[in-house]
Amino acid sequence: MSYLNSMRLHFAGQFQANVSTVNNDPGHFDNASFKPDYQKMEGNHMLPPNGWFNPQGDAAWRFLGCQVTSAWLPSGAVSGSDPVLQCIVADSDGQVPAKLVDLDSEQQLVSEIWGLQVRIADASGNTLLRSDFEPAAFADIWDRATGSGAGGDIGAGAMYQSVLTRLEWGDVSASPFLVALKAAAATGRLSIKFNVDGLNMDFTSPDFMCGRIVGTIGPATETEPRHLLMGRQFMASAAAGGNFFTPVGGINFCAGVVDSTAGCIYLDLGNALTTSSPGGQLNDLGPLTLGVYDPIALPGSPAGSVVPLGTIPSQGSGGYASDAQWYSRTAGIVALPLKPAQLQAVGGSPLVLTGNASVAISEWDSGTFVRADTFVYRLSPGDTVAIPVVAMQWGEPLAGAAVSFSADPSQLQPGSGFPYVCPSPPVATPADALSFNTTALTDATGRATLVLDASDPGTPRWFNNGQDYGIDGQVYGIRPALADPQYSGPVNQWNFISVLLWSGFTPANPVTWNDLQPIFQQYANLYPVMNRFLNLGDYTSVVSHAGLLLLAFGLDPANPNAMPVTRDLSPAKRKAILSWLKNPLPGTPPAPRAAAAGPAPVATAPMATAGDTTPAAGAAFKGGKASAAARRLILQ
Repeated sequence: MSYLNSMRLHFAGQFQANVSTVNNDPGHFDNASFKPDYQKMEGNHMLPPNGWFNPQGDAAWRFLGCQVTSAWLPSGAVSGSDPVLQCIVADSDGQVPAKLVDLDSEQQLVSEIWGLQVRIADASGNTLLRSDFEPAAFADIWDRATGSGAGGDIGAGAMYQSVLTRLEWGDVSASPFLVALKAAAATGRLSIKFNVDGLNMDFTSPDFMCGRIVGTIGPATETEPRHLLMGRQFMASAAAGGNFFTPVGGINFCAGVVDSTAGCIYLDLGNALTTSSPGGQLNDLGPLTLGVYDPIALPGSPAGSVVPLGTIPSQGSGGYASDAQWYSRTAGIVALPLKPAQLQAVGGSPLVLTGNASVAISEWDSGTFVRADTFVYRLSPGDTVAIPVVAMQWGEPLAGAAVSFSADPSQLQPGSGFPYVCPSPPVATPADALSFNTTALTDATGRATLVLDASDPGTPRWFNNGQDYGIDGQVYGIRPALADPQYSGPVNQWNFISVLLWSGFTPANPVTWNDLQPIFQQYANLYPVMNRFLNLGDYTSVVSHAGLLLLAFGLDPANPNAMPVTRDLSPAKRKAILSWLKNPLPGTPPAPRAAAAGPAPVATAPMATAGDTTPAAGAAFKGGKASAAARRLILQ
């Protein structure tokens, strides 16, 4: 069971992701060279880059105007008399918005949502279900929109998958669907997945930093992965060019689930089909035919042929390309019926989805796949964490398989060139600060365990040869793979585990402002929205707000009010801050060096210029994610 289930509801509307862009440039973490202009809006065509396109962003993540668009039970589509079809899907009505958070300035392509409540409410706004969204990172970002002007962040698509917990139900008795969903949620959790695209980056628009969202909510079991579908995995190869990922066959990574009880296969194409414009109508890729490779040579059906199983029309009534409401109504999910013989055939042979000429995507020949369920981690020196990875074959757990783990920084994002103010610090060094097992065997549930042991990486990302306070710790990438060479095929470049390993931190005893000022100063520099409330770089201002700061820094990171909103503060530094806020000794407070305090020292590296011809320079005008993607160590 999961959101890809005979019992599910779909919703559609808009999202808001009001992230700050000052921290897009790793060079802005250098307190010593930070300039007041870095908190200002960028100039035309980023001349000058300043604080990029949204320096006043507050990291808020919101659902906006999301309506339930359809609902399904095992018996079929829910009738119009069920009031669930008049419901909304919304975020909290009792707390501040959730926060969208990058892991690190040099790993900006796994942004997580923290502190999100998800509600289903009736047409009058009465909450029928209140739940907590388990923090999750986006996956499978790609160049979704086609056509001129669609490149970069505005043309990108991505998806989130997680679970809803702490379920609180209202009176759902009027809705047969919600009664059934509540009964199916006896485990205390539901499964949710949503797709985002069409981000508006026009700061003159009322929809600035908003985009389209379509999603699905369904049951979840205790044993299934929380952020990964145990199902059939369709894998794409990378075409040349693009900002994020362009699939050779025109269809992005996607998944399906075979339901032998219902006699069908559910396909999730919600983040797999291109659009004609950012957030626009789906392109017509032709009728999409699902088939299975027939490995048995029979008269009229030679080995290697594809046996059609069903077709998703592109045109006509209900066509995915011709029906303007198809995507919002279905979230891209389709159910194709399978006869008993077809169910048997798909049980051990790869599936393929084809459309017009050159449009195709398929499973690996072996039908295998492996990925970490949770793939973003923050660690401190001395931490040990066991990370489950899940292997599957033909949609079922793959037991007894060897999984290998290898260091892979290729998709992390150091680099230099316009519009960055200086070369970025190196990533994944020192390599020996993170040790782990290189192989593991899967158990009966298809799970193997990666065990990470963390030690102190030092301060490899401080500036001015380590003299000036910089980015905390180091960021690493570790890629899982099935070790048996027979399990091979196109690799998803985004399928790796990202780790932020914080530096060790031992303040003086007692803690004074001298120990903490660089930390507060960096937040004051990078998040100018806080200047509306206090100057985090100034001792007097911080002390005058010590009570509220003590509360905010003491909250669980899952709380949307927790500081810092970026969740990039190590437990050691948090502990020191909380201790100091209770007894704010001044030490020898240096003069505030906030942006408004006056000219800052000259940068330690040459300033970038608009004449730069590096890939980062070309992507700089297309958004923070596109620019980060252009700085990866290896572009595919």
